[in-house]
Formats: sequence, C-alpha cells, structure tokens
Amino acid sequence: MDGILNLFESIATTPALLVGLIAMIGLLLQKKSATETIQGTIKTFAGFLILTGGSTILSNALTPFAKMFKFALGVQGVVPSNEAVVAIALVKYGSVTALIMLVGMIVNVLLARFTKFKYIFLTGQAMLYVSCLTAVILISAGLGNNWKTILLGGLFEGTLLTVTPAFCQPFMREITHADNLAMGHTGNIGYAISGWVGQWLGDKKHSTEDIEFPKTLGFLRDSTVSITIVMAIVYIILAIIAGPHFVETKLSKGTNYIIFALVQAGTFAAGFAVVLQGVRMILAEIVPAFQGIAKKVVPNSKPALDVPIIFPFAPNAVLLGFFVSFIVGTLSMFAMVAMHTVVVIPGVVGHFFCGGAAAIYGNSKGGRRGAIIGAIVNSLMISWLPLYILPVLGNLKMAASTFADTDYLVPGILLGNLGHFGAIAVTCGIIAFTVIVIIVSALMPKRDAN
Repeated sequence: MDGILNLFESIATTPALLVGLIAMIGLLLQKKSATETIQGTIKTFAGFLILTGGSTILSNALTPFAKMFKFALGVQGVVPSNEAVVAIALVKYGSVTALIMLVGMIVNVLLARFTKFKYIFLTGQAMLYVSCLTAVILISAGLGNNWKTILLGGLFEGTLLTVTPAFCQPFMREITHADNLAMGHTGNIGYAISGWVGQWLGDKKHSTEDIEFPKTLGFLRDSTVSITIVMAIVYIILAIIAGPHFVETKLSKGTNYIIFALVQAGTFAAGFAVVLQGVRMILAEIVPAFQGIAKKVVPNSKPALDVPIIFPFAPNAVLLGFFVSFIVGTLSMFAMVAMHTVVVIPGVVGHFFCGGAAAIYGNSKGGRRGAIIGAIVNSLMISWLPLYILPVLGNLKMAASTFADTDYLVPGILLGNLGHFGAIAVTCGIIAFTVIVIIVSALMPKRDAN
C-alpha cells in the first residue's frame, strides 16, 4: 500500500510527468498516430522540465538576494515557505495527504465534468501542498487520521482547485487573448482580486508592455537585456549594503562581491529566458493535446497550469510587480516590528512569482496603474494574512514558517477557524462549500465555450 501511495504521490507531484501523461491521453483519445502521440507527449514532458528548470534557476538566483537582504537589515522572524511547512507536515501526515490529493483530483474532474467550471488543475506540487494544509487543519479539528478526513479533505481540495481558476479566467482571456488556458496556481484568489482592483482603479490604455524607449535605449526592448540590467543594479546595491565581507565569506566563496552580484543578475535573466522557452513548448503541445480530454472526458474543459505560463505575455509587468510587491512586503515587515507582532520577513521567491503575476492581472484590464495597484494589494495579502494562519498551524509546531500564497492563506484561515468549533462544524462547512459551488454553477448563464 505504501509503495502504491509513493508511486502515485511521485507522479502527481512531478508536473512534467503528470502533464506529459495528460497530453498522451489527450492525443490517444484523438486517435493521433503513434509518431504524433510520442512527439507531443515528449515535447510536453520536456517543455515542463525546461520550465521547471528555469524556475529553479530563478529561485536559486534569488536565494543570495534574500540572504543579503536579511543580513543587511538584521531582522529575524517568520519566513513564508510552502516547502518548509509541507516538509514538516509530511513526516507525520504523508499517507493521508497523498490520499486527500487522490480524492481531490477525482472531485476536480467530476466537478469539471458536471458543472460549468470546466477547469482541470494540473499543477502537481500545488495540489500536494493544498492536500497537506487540509490534512493538518482537519486532523487538528479532531477528525482524526481516517477515511472521513480523506474524503472531506479531498472534497474541499477538489472544489477549491476547480473554482479558483474560474475567478481568474476573465483576466486570463485578456492576458492570453484566447480562452483555452487557465491559471492553476495557489495565488489565484490574490490574482483575481488584483485584477478586479486594477480594473476599477487603473487605466487600460497605458499597458506596461507599451513603454516606449528612446532609440538610443532600444536594446532595452529585449527582455533578457533589460532584466539583466535592472537586476544587476538591484543586486549590486544590496551587495554594497550587505558589505564585501559578508558576501565573499558567506555567499560567493571568495569571489569579488560586485562580480558575484553581476553573475547572479545574469543568472536570474537566464532563468527567465529558460522559463519563456519552456512555456512556448508547453503551449505548442498541451493545448492541442488537451482537446482530446475536452471532447471525450470533460467537454470544453481547460488545462489550469502553473504561474510562469503567463510570464511571456507581459515581461515588463513581471519585473514591475516583483519590485512593488517586495517593497510593500518590506514596509509591512517594518510595520510589524513597530507593532510588536510576529514579524513576517518578505519571501523573495513568493514576491517574485506572485507579485509578478498579480501585476500581469492588474495590467490586463487596468494598465500600468492597475499593475502597480494589483501588486500592492496582493503583497499586502501575502504579507499580513500569515499572521492569521499561524495560530491554526501552531499546534503542530509549524510557527517557524508558514504558507505563502493566498489560496493557502484565505481558505486555510477560514477552515482553520471553523475547526475551532469542532469536527461537525468543519464537516458542515466543507459540504456547504461544495454545494454552494454546484448551485452557483447551475444558476450561471450558459456561455459559449469560445
């Protein structure tokens, strides 16, 4: 049994393999030739590995950024990290987490099949993290480590991962200029709110991607060049503030601190370029392959994919959102110090991916102003909401770290506080959540799939 669970967990939490298998099933359902099926499957698999590799390069380049920042300010506190929290929880709740994830995937497919929310969530690691959060909260609420927790947890996760892409879809149509792709990330609630606020307060006429450079600065139109230059300035300033001794003894292994900063900036830009290449490969293969799933299994369904999938559509917004989000997170940290609360140190990786995406959503219907406002709103959420989820996770001694994205924080806080009233309250709350989603779907006007 443990071996089967391990195999399932390994497949489901390896996005490249999971999406490659989905592509293969879609191609087979379309009765494509063996050559087309093999090519489409392998290209989708490789494209996701390229995207994941690029994301890893980006994250690794941001690690010294975070260390220099923390050293320069001398601040200690809670660092939001999904990976850290999940690593702690899986030691004790690994089996129940995997089974919740399995049930959640089935619920997602069933809801997509029989409701108007036609989204198949395909980001494996996000599904695992939501399963883990759900297991922790339900067991803490007194449901125990049993089949009730697995079924209720799967129902909650499957419903959540079906409905959150729907929040984002009006903006995804604007971003991608199509309606065949959905957002499958755990920042969806924040992205949708960023898009709505950006739409209300922004000005769509002036997009972040319409910035006009003088002819002498025409080289800045190349995203790799502009990202390298901007990040080099930021890294060098931070390296100077942290000081050569810290950088060269703790981070660069003796390499000159300015040279180290330049290399990290270039590495960051390289990672971004790799991500873009992976996205291009995935979009070329997964969307046509997914038509087989949509026609045969879940009519008119859309694949909900990880957040870097939208980065090529607005690279200027990504950078703008990162800096705005990180600045707001830093100011929030200082406010917490002054208020003598738990201090949430801004997670650089979270602010890059979520802040960048929030700006893209804000920009989609609110232009540059919408991008800035959207990034600010999302940053305030991921900076302050961790204070309210910590009490829910404290019983399991996870207070040294916490979840980082809005789709963990908002549902986690609601479900966790409901758990304070006991197992019956949590059970009723989860069932009510699913029923409400089904009723809302039934009342929605039927729209053309295109």
